[in-house]
Amino acid sequence: MLSLRGDRHRTGAGLSHIPTSGDGRNMRIGLLGGSFNPAHAGHLMVARRALRALQLDQVWLMVSPGNPLKSGKGMAPFRVRLASAKGIADGRRIVATDIESRLGQRFTAKTVALLKQRFPHVRFVWLMGADGLAQLSRWKRWRRLAAMVPIAVAPRPGSVSPALRGAAASVLRHQRRPLRESPVLAERKGNAWTFLSAPQNDISATALRKSGQFCPESDQE
Repeated sequence: MLSLRGDRHRTGAGLSHIPTSGDGRNMRIGLLGGSFNPAHAGHLMVARRALRALQLDQVWLMVSPGNPLKSGKGMAPFRVRLASAKGIADGRRIVATDIESRLGQRFTAKTVALLKQRFPHVRFVWLMGADGLAQLSRWKRWRRLAAMVPIAVAPRPGSVSPALRGAAASVLRHQRRPLRESPVLAERKGNAWTFLSAPQNDISATALRKSGQFCPESDQE
């Protein structure tokens, strides 16, 4: 499946380099966006499951410079969160990236639109947890996002039912694809989503911060 153009993409360094200007890489790539405050085993589980179930070439851990729906209180500086994401990535199949920050974006729909424009041969899939689907209708231009790229949703404890009862799932109910179509989801242009079959991991960034396992620096970037 992996088809890459140019010698520089044949090395691990080339695969992990994501220029804002784009390039001609021909791949299936999952986009797992978030604050990563901090990154944790749950993020890694979703990335690995998506690689297998969706037959992706890579997953990009796309660290947000600032989530418009989250308070800045308790938020670690961007460099700390990026380092946390790099700590769970392998730099080849799972790549932590600051591309959203370098693009100067904070809203997912705009970021994805730019990525699709600058990486025209990539088939992107947006990856999210069921808790994200539950609040997707609060995102700016979320319908545009759903029309641009297919979406794969990972179950989260206590979030599946609220997600399926939520406004976004209701609007997109006719676009839901069965699990058996997961291997070809990336080939759809958008207007398609599915739930991945995966163990439900109840670890959360909030719990890690409260336990003292991750202590954000007090200064904000």
